[in-house]
Amino acid sequence: MLTRNCLSLLLWVLFDGGLLTPLQPQPRQTLATEPTENVIHLPGRRPHFQRVKRGWVWNQFFVLEEYMGSEPQYVGKLHSDLDKGEGTVKYTLSGDGAGTVFTIDETTGDIHAIRSLDREEKPFYTLRAQAVDIETRKPLEPESEFIIKVQDINDNEPKFLDGPYVASVPEMSPVGAYVLQVKATDADDPTYGNSARVVYSILQGQPYFSIDPKTGVIRTALPNMDREVKEQYQVLIQAKDMGGQLGGLAGTTIVNITLTDVNDNPPRFPKSIFHLKVPESSPIGSAIGRIRAVDPDFGQNAEIEYNIVPGDGGNLFDIVTDEDTQEGVIKLKKPLDFETKKAYTFKVEASNVHLDHRFHSAGPFKDTATVKISVLDVEEPPVFSKPLYTMEVYEDTPIGTIIGAVTAQDLDVGSSAVRYFIDWKSDGDSSFTIDGTEGTIATNELLDRESTAQYNFSIIASKVSNPLLSSKVNILINVLDVNEFPPEISVPYETAVCENAKPGQIIQIVSAADRDLSPAGQQFSFRLSPEATIKPNFTVRDFRNNTAGIETRRNGYSRRQQELYFLPVVIEDSSYPVQSSTNTMTIRVCRCDSDGTILSCNVEAIFLPVGLSTGALIAILLCIVILLAIVVLYVALRRQKKKDTLMTSKEDIRDNVIHYDDEGGGEEDTQAFDIGALRNPKVIEDNKIRRDIKPDSLCLPRQRPPVEDNTDIRDFINQRLQENDVDPTAPPYDSLATYAYEGNGSVADSLSSIDSLTTEVDQDYDYLTDWGPRFKVLADMFGEEESYNPDKVT
Repeated sequence: MLTRNCLSLLLWVLFDGGLLTPLQPQPRQTLATEPTENVIHLPGRRPHFQRVKRGWVWNQFFVLEEYMGSEPQYVGKLHSDLDKGEGTVKYTLSGDGAGTVFTIDETTGDIHAIRSLDREEKPFYTLRAQAVDIETRKPLEPESEFIIKVQDINDNEPKFLDGPYVASVPEMSPVGAYVLQVKATDADDPTYGNSARVVYSILQGQPYFSIDPKTGVIRTALPNMDREVKEQYQVLIQAKDMGGQLGGLAGTTIVNITLTDVNDNPPRFPKSIFHLKVPESSPIGSAIGRIRAVDPDFGQNAEIEYNIVPGDGGNLFDIVTDEDTQEGVIKLKKPLDFETKKAYTFKVEASNVHLDHRFHSAGPFKDTATVKISVLDVEEPPVFSKPLYTMEVYEDTPIGTIIGAVTAQDLDVGSSAVRYFIDWKSDGDSSFTIDGTEGTIATNELLDRESTAQYNFSIIASKVSNPLLSSKVNILINVLDVNEFPPEISVPYETAVCENAKPGQIIQIVSAADRDLSPAGQQFSFRLSPEATIKPNFTVRDFRNNTAGIETRRNGYSRRQQELYFLPVVIEDSSYPVQSSTNTMTIRVCRCDSDGTILSCNVEAIFLPVGLSTGALIAILLCIVILLAIVVLYVALRRQKKKDTLMTSKEDIRDNVIHYDDEGGGEEDTQAFDIGALRNPKVIEDNKIRRDIKPDSLCLPRQRPPVEDNTDIRDFINQRLQENDVDPTAPPYDSLATYAYEGNGSVADSLSSIDSLTTEVDQDYDYLTDWGPRFKVLADMFGEEESYNPDKVT
């Protein structure tokens, strides 16, 4: 009995929503439904102590998508427990699509969809419903939220979003080789029915390929598909929903599949023999023909390598591959000669560069063909017997001496005579000549090895029948030396010896050079000059290998005694005739340390032991130079001053006789100076100031003794001379203003040379030297004229 009561209680809880009517009076909300239609009962208020029976609990409605009926689609019905059917309750609807997609009858609560819905656009709508009292406009209960779901129908076909597809698979692949995976998507609801269940199939492309109906993986269906037979395939793939059943929607796409190449074909020559013709004059390295092997593969699988099989004539030719055309280019390795051989035959092998080990069993991936080459005869230029001629000639060989000959022949059938001549471009000096018929070469001038030791020029040989056909050969002529120059020290040596040097030390290694060139090499000998062998400070040690050493002979050297030594060294050669030269070497004495390292060799080092630094020595030298400059300047100024004084005196003399060369008016002209003193000495005033000097206001008038009449001119001059000698105000030079008085009864008569019967040659001016230093200039002047007189015989 207890078990039955418990089971009844459990069933009641499940069907009633699991709620029990409370004993205490309280408001409660219930959602009930009628079993015959979509009805949502809105909970209302109940009297106290009254239990309300509840039905099934609903919170969503369903509506079909793509509804095409003429009337609005009925969705469901809202009903409140407080609605007694008296028209006092009004139903309202709000939320997604309320009023635009869904409407509600305010009186009955019926909900309709007023337009077609698409689940792929919006799968569900959330709305809120409420019951309102029509009279009071107040809600009878709180809002109740529910969902209207759009029920899916199969209205979308599968679509390939990534199509069309492009794929590739190697040729000769086995069955089931993976190619590509395709995928179609269906917008229908995958959780409802089979609307979104897709199945794949091939509509076009069989029997070459297959597809997995569930995964969409495409694979090869035939073995050994050959790219060389067919390279491109177009496969049509279909995707159908509803599990592929009848009535399902389908979508298609195209897959373009390409077979990629593999090296499954060897190269093949289209013919077994290739015939080529080549002129015998073809240059080495030139292409003489092309052959080609065919490989149906593509890209690097079609790359071919050609090789010449060793055999007849194979060493004269070479073959390389043209990367663009994959042809074999045959090139010439050695010159051809029609007269020697007219045809060559050899085999060429063509093979793939990149091999595929999977196809080795198909046979060797190479092929061979025979190449026959015919040599064509061409008229050729003469051929010299040697590629290079080398000759020798001694310098100073007489002009016209034959030193050698060249030979060229025409090897063609019906050979022609050959003519020789020197290429003027290579022998611009014309030092040699050649006989045009015999090809003998002779000297055209005297040769000097020291000027030009080697001559290099070209000789051209041409056919007489066709001068345009010519060949050229180089001639190398070496000029042999005749011993005519003595050996000399190769480079100027700066030899130094230490002050603390010991006897027997080698202070310098010297070598010699000779402008002559001996074929066997020169051998030089060194020795000391005979005049230097007497008590020598140094000697020469010959090492017998074209070098010698300078050896010391004293125990120490002193720079204070002698700073430089000059050592004459005699050098002889071994050629005939023997040539020798004496070379003087300069040896400088230097200060060195105990290890023999040179410290200094200049003059400064002599003063270093005193303790003077380099700066102090420079300062001393500068002071000496400045003092010397001051002394030289002082002496120059003194000489210039004496010269200016002498020149001033001479200028004053010239100023007084500036009009001497003017005829003037004779004694009537008194503009130059006052000649009254010359006329009569008595007119001389005691206080008269001289005109040839600037007057001095402080000078006292000099008292002159009276001059007697008829005084000889010499006594007059002596009197005036004594007067000026004792006068402290007299200038340091003489004035001619008072020395022109002739006097009365003079033995010499007039001083003027106009009426003089004697010439200047007869005059004797030696007495002027007796008048003292003031007349020295005048005595020198007349003395020079007398000594310079060309008419005077000594």
